[in-house]
Amino acid sequence: MKRVLIWVLSLWSIVGIGWSRSEDGLQELKAKDRLLSFLEKDAVSPGANSLMIPLTLIQGAASKGAVCLDGTPPGYHLDRGFGSGSNSWLIQLEGGGWCNTVRSCVFRKTTRRGSSKFMEKRLNFTGILSNKAEENPDFYNWNRVKLRYCDGASFAGEGQNEANQLYFRGQRIWSAAMEELMAKGMQNAEQALLSGCSAGGLASILHCDEFKDMFPSTTKVKCLSDAGVFLDATNVAGGHTLRDMYRGVVTLQCFFPQNLIANIQTPLFLLNAAYDAWQVQESLIPSSADPHSFWRDCKMDHSHCNSSQMLFLQDFRNQMLSGINGFSMSNQNGLFINSCFAHCQSERQDTWYANDSPRIGNKAIAASVGDWFFDRTATKAIDCPYPCDNTCHNLIFNDVTSTITISESTRLTFTPLNLLNAFLITLICVPNASWGFSLDSD
Repeated sequence: MKRVLIWVLSLWSIVGIGWSRSEDGLQELKAKDRLLSFLEKDAVSPGANSLMIPLTLIQGAASKGAVCLDGTPPGYHLDRGFGSGSNSWLIQLEGGGWCNTVRSCVFRKTTRRGSSKFMEKRLNFTGILSNKAEENPDFYNWNRVKLRYCDGASFAGEGQNEANQLYFRGQRIWSAAMEELMAKGMQNAEQALLSGCSAGGLASILHCDEFKDMFPSTTKVKCLSDAGVFLDATNVAGGHTLRDMYRGVVTLQCFFPQNLIANIQTPLFLLNAAYDAWQVQESLIPSSADPHSFWRDCKMDHSHCNSSQMLFLQDFRNQMLSGINGFSMSNQNGLFINSCFAHCQSERQDTWYANDSPRIGNKAIAASVGDWFFDRTATKAIDCPYPCDNTCHNLIFNDVTSTITISESTRLTFTPLNLLNAFLITLICVPNASWGFSLDSD
């Protein structure tokens, strides 16, 4: 039976980091950063009625060593709750990949993902962060927080590289942020939800029980991981791209899905696309595994996959379902696994809750998460295999026309480049390893 691994990152120390030697690598980092910034933005530019929330820096964080990669203070955006949601809190952990070499971490210091100097001063709150009942029916009037991500290690690093003035302080950032939010009223929360997307989705798993332990037993606390399930899948050439690419780069503790979930005591909801777009692009069909471009059309647009290619992708879906089978048996946990080619669906309004948003059994993602959180009904929604779901907002890539299509009605234009490898650096499993990692010079 194939082993399916959910990679979990706990970055307690960083040692042995070396420089990437290629100038081309720096240009690639810049291109990836531009692409990631582009993909993180809403498909529609903020309009007149957009909810723009200002950035708050944690001024006392530096004295505790809780700083971004470049030593600047971390930050968050808070929109206060109102009415019945005044004592309810939702914390959304920002995603955005990791840095895995000195060059990539030094570069990251020049962006909002490594320095608060470059963070947007105001962010548009949409999807699960919206303050409109018609856009976010269950959490619209809660205290909603977007915790910015600037440590490069899923809010879990602890260490530094003095020679290059790099600070890996994700765990301290997490602690400082939680301390400040508790002082601002979260300590009185009647209910709280920790959520995150992609790298933030992994962080929401890592910190889930820690988050729960912050509150008294009378507080209802749950966690949501969006696009946080990653599989040790075989690529189209029979190799393990991610494992091979990063072997020797990181050392970490690794869990099988059932063991990982079994160690999490707090109720957890997994929201994931069965054909996760990042994994299709960079794990299943990387360019290195397809030198003759046999898979190119399928990779760019799933509707161009032939029958044998689609069988391969269906096997990937089956591996995911097998991997979460034990997790799904718990009554306290929730699932929404739709058969879409997508990545992160809670932060975008069009996928979270809209007239044409993705659905399983005629229920949108927002409604499913709400039903689970408030115990209105058990939510274990698993979609039928592609192509039965016509509600998906799929990502389609076209490197000839330089166009990225998200759903049928929205077209976004940008320069093409292995699009989704900016999202995440997936890590190698080293059985029985300590909770730490080291980075080499590649």
